Amino acid sequence: MFTGIAEACVPVASVAHAEGLTTFALEFPSEELLAGLVTGASVSVDGVCLTVTRIDGARVHFDAMAETLGKTTLGALAVGARVNVERSARFGSEIGGHVVSGHVTGTAEIVAVDTPENNHVVTFRVPAGWMKYVFPKGFIALDGISLTVVDVRKDRGELTVWFIPETLRRTTFGWKRAGDRVNVEIERQTQAIVDTVEDILPRILQGMLSARP
Repeated sequence: MFTGIAEACVPVASVAHAEGLTTFALEFPSEELLAGLVTGASVSVDGVCLTVTRIDGARVHFDAMAETLGKTTLGALAVGARVNVERSARFGSEIGGHVVSGHVTGTAEIVAVDTPENNHVVTFRVPAGWMKYVFPKGFIALDGISLTVVDVRKDRGELTVWFIPETLRRTTFGWKRAGDRVNVEIERQTQAIVDTVEDILPRILQGMLSARP
């Protein structure tokens, strides 16, 4: 489990591709980020929950298999690119964002980046079927970052997020441009509520109709 608050934005140090498998290493910048990290630990990499396979000094290694590569942006990783990382949440930690599982729903495309004075506004397009789970002022995780949805255009499958300078400084979103893709995790509690209502409401209505004299 993660909180959606990135601890660092780190460079990709190496990438090796094989059939259905990508192995890569990230350069962790500080002793604090490495403290207590062990093989087998879970780390969020651009919102994807991955298992540490090896630690060589400041280099931390991961494997991403075909299922992950097909649903996320990790298949496009290149040396020198930067990714958001977050260690798994610890009991007693402050939850500054929202509960994030690291199980990515899929990817979204950035369709616009606008920069009115002292502001940074990004519009994302997601598959139409996801929009029933997206609401203004609701949570969404993009590349592992817990963010608040500001505007929603359900007819176009678009949502807009306004980024504060601190988020731009601490994450990869300061470099993102139109055409880039990001990993999306729909807020699971919202998804559960919507799916439950969709499942139960028709049966309730049918029961009411059947009970009419």
